[in-house]
Amino acid sequence: MQLDQPLSEKEFNELDNFLLSDRAPEDAMTMDTLHGFLTAIAIGPETIMPAEWLPKIWGQDGKDVPKFKNAKEEERIVNLIMRFMNEVLVTFEVAPKEFEPLFVEHEHEGQTLIDAEAWCWGFWEGMEMRPGSWDEIWDSEVGDLMRPIYLLGADEIEEEELPLVEDPVLAHKLALELEANLPAIHKFWVPRRKAPVTTVKREEPKVGRNDDCPCGSGKKYKKCHGAADAAAE
Repeated sequence: MQLDQPLSEKEFNELDNFLLSDRAPEDAMTMDTLHGFLTAIAIGPETIMPAEWLPKIWGQDGKDVPKFKNAKEEERIVNLIMRFMNEVLVTFEVAPKEFEPLFVEHEHEGQTLIDAEAWCWGFWEGMEMRPGSWDEIWDSEVGDLMRPIYLLGADEIEEEELPLVEDPVLAHKLALELEANLPAIHKFWVPRRKAPVTTVKREEPKVGRNDDCPCGSGKKYKKCHGAADAAAE
């Protein structure tokens, strides 16, 4: 299955059911939390590779793993997650203003309201993958764009801020504000986004300046090829 194909309703439900099943770790993300998590990674300040963020889906410490029936099922579930992520990436690339966070709807006093808390918690977890790198937007002139995410997603908020999230109607308004802010948050990071950091493994042991030159001349490295390398620099 190609990654550029969005999840069908059947596939969405398949992934949802797996995340809620006994075979997923107890602390595994739900679909709304996962969507927030993937969104933060997709639009944030640094490119983070799947090998790093995938384990976090199953638990905060990244050590829990699902009880897959077999390798085929593992491949299937990971493929669904990757395509779920690709939907987020493609939407922001092609039509960021059309992006729709996966919020939960609930009834309150005859009204249908949205609850963005789980989604925002996931987004916060995504930010925690690179916590310091998000400082630039918090400290910028558009820092207020992040306020709904902070209020609904942070582990701790100020006591005087609690009524803003405990009142379902006010929390609903924060969710709407958040959805409206996401394209601008994405736009802030586009010119600032950093490529993934890769570690280059040295295949051969490093030669010290006072070691024998590996070329076999019998001279010290600093007086043989080391001197040539230094001159080239």
